[in-house]
Amino acid sequence: MRISGTEVRQKLENNEPLPEWLSFPEIVSELRANAQRKKQKGLTIFFTGLPSSGKSTLARMLYYKLLEMQNRDITLLDGDVIRNNLSKGLGFSKEDRYTNITRLGFVAHEITKHKGIAICSAIAPYADARKYNRELISQTGNYIEIYLSTPLAVCIKRDVKKLYSMAKNKKLKNMTGIDDPYEIPTHPEITIDTAKKSPEECIDLILSYLKTNKLLA
Repeated sequence: MRISGTEVRQKLENNEPLPEWLSFPEIVSELRANAQRKKQKGLTIFFTGLPSSGKSTLARMLYYKLLEMQNRDITLLDGDVIRNNLSKGLGFSKEDRYTNITRLGFVAHEITKHKGIAICSAIAPYADARKYNRELISQTGNYIEIYLSTPLAVCIKRDVKKLYSMAKNKKLKNMTGIDDPYEIPTHPEITIDTAKKSPEECIDLILSYLKTNKLLA
């Protein structure tokens, strides 16, 4: 009863049965899962939408849900965290916003290139920056854009960070949706209006899409 290491690896990669005498079932199961993960492409899930549309909430919920389901490295990249660290010093001009979002895209690209999962949440108001990220990340992995189409009136009512209130009182300039434009995505993979669905329903919809398109191991 013999089997070479090469043959074992091939059977694991092709998801073929191995001799029962080779090892304990639990060990074979873990080896098989690891071999399948290596075949899986990396993935970036990018939430975009107006301030208070629900991006950070859904991104965080999805992060913890995928931790339960996946044995892959998963990184949550929040727009505010990126601004305070990687993009510290940038303003809110169109040029600075482009730089901020493409820096976020670069980090997500590196994670995706190494077969990890990057979950990004940022306003990302301009189409050219989103297009740049999609093209960059798609070279080495999968890119899923989720547009939260939550109406402006609902976002203003939520006003979690009091940004709309500050813009209304002229204490904040270049506020997306007020005195700075948000260019609506034309071909997002998923569109969700969080005013019409609960957070749990939104996550179920996203997971259903990822499973249907075989983006989860």
